[in-house]
Amino acid sequence: MFANIGPWQLLIILVIVLAIFGTKKLRNLGSDLGGAVKGFRSAMNEADETAEQLGDESKDASFDNTPAEESSKEKTAK
Repeated sequence: MFANIGPWQLLIILVIVLAIFGTKKLRNLGSDLGGAVKGFRSAMNEADETAEQLGDESKDASFDNTPAEESSKEKTAK
């Protein structure tokens, strides 16, 4: 459907958008969009770091004796 859009059509669309919204609103929109992308990336990085930390902790915890395991071992030994 949009495969036949050439550079002249894109230029006309850009001029129309500029006429409707103005440069100030488009600049604000661009900065808002950039801030949203930056916030999304930082949230994704924090989620990855948290997942890695939880993965490391679960590996370490699987080799530790927890108090619940010790108490159940003591009960069976008595």
